[in-house]
Amino acid sequence: MSDKFMSKLRKWSRVIHRDLSYFFSGIIIIYAISGFMLNHKRDFKPNYTINTYDFNIEGPYPLLQEQFTKEKVLTILESYKEVDNYNRHSFSDDEIMTIFLKGGSTIKVDLTNGNGVYVQHKPRPIIRQFNRLHYNPHRGWTIFSDIFAFSLIVITITGLIMTRGKNGLWGRGGIEFIVGITIPLLFILLA
Repeated sequence: MSDKFMSKLRKWSRVIHRDLSYFFSGIIIIYAISGFMLNHKRDFKPNYTINTYDFNIEGPYPLLQEQFTKEKVLTILESYKEVDNYNRHSFSDDEIMTIFLKGGSTIKVDLTNGNGVYVQHKPRPIIRQFNRLHYNPHRGWTIFSDIFAFSLIVITITGLIMTRGKNGLWGRGGIEFIVGITIPLLFILLA
């Protein structure tokens, strides 16, 4: 290819690379943060923080299932400001009552001694919405994310073309490209 053609190609590659990079920088950051959170979902809950609180309901013991009408259960929830989140309560056997709350929080009470555990699930602000985008929530987002995926390919190709010489694809850049593509290929082949 002629030097004039390559010079024009590099120029247009810089323009396209720059403009697409600016346009998609927000979603790149969002996907990077949510990707990190979702990569570590075995280590922690990416969408929620979980807090556990112990408490005790006064006796006499054993407490009886009949004592726990919806109104009585709501009085337990008042101290945790969860009255509006009451979903239902049930008894797994004669000894354990579970209160189910909206959003996944639960309260379990041992009726033999009144000991209870409140497991509170609180949505992580902002991060939860980022993760939701990663799960592709609706058709409009699918179209945008498909355009974004295609644009990442264009950004990559233009990035490979725009630099010439010892730092370009036929120099240091080429070595970095080979190493960068080898790592995922090794994980694919060895997994």
